[in-house]
Amino acid sequence: MSAKPDAAPLLIACALGIERFALCTGGDRGGAEGPVTVLRTGMGPAAAERAVGKVLADPAMRSAAVLATGFCAGLAPGMHPGDLVVAEETRDPRGSTPCVGTGLLVGELRRAVPGRAVHTGPLAGSDHVVRGPERSELFATGAIAVDMESAATLRSAVRAGERPVAAVRVVVDAPEHELVRIGTVRGGISAFRVLRAVLPVFYEWHRSSLLPRR
Repeated sequence: MSAKPDAAPLLIACALGIERFALCTGGDRGGAEGPVTVLRTGMGPAAAERAVGKVLADPAMRSAAVLATGFCAGLAPGMHPGDLVVAEETRDPRGSTPCVGTGLLVGELRRAVPGRAVHTGPLAGSDHVVRGPERSELFATGAIAVDMESAATLRSAVRAGERPVAAVRVVVDAPEHELVRIGTVRGGISAFRVLRAVLPVFYEWHRSSLLPRR
């Protein structure tokens, strides 16, 4: 199925070149309902907010659905590299943004990547890499994972206009598998492979978001 040029666009935002590479080389490139842009924002909340705001200022992107993705740090004990996180909301010191279509994403991800755990809950935003005690402090607030761009991405998206937004992240770093430990490379490869597999799920979420709401 080819994209319909008159359908609302889909903007998929990630921070790193390796994340964009995974998305653009994996999964089924067909099946999008409308035009798709995979945006590399750069690292950190300021870069994400700036990049997303610039893209959505284009009149052609006025009604675009926005999905933030890439890697994250898991906060809950028992999480492993390659686990998936579907945000119910993104939150940071500037506020929270509720996500749309969480249930659909969970179901489609379980079908697309069988055997991988899918976690749902609040996704925290930070302006730096979170380690050690700070990880436990964020988990105590109810957040299940943290990254540096999702909260800023979704905040920038809804500020530019009403639209469906969501965040799906792949755990690359977890309480028992911190990046500073031996095994980081193996965890990174696992997360990369999972991210490569999920693009069709994002298309399905976008298709669902275009349906009339009752």
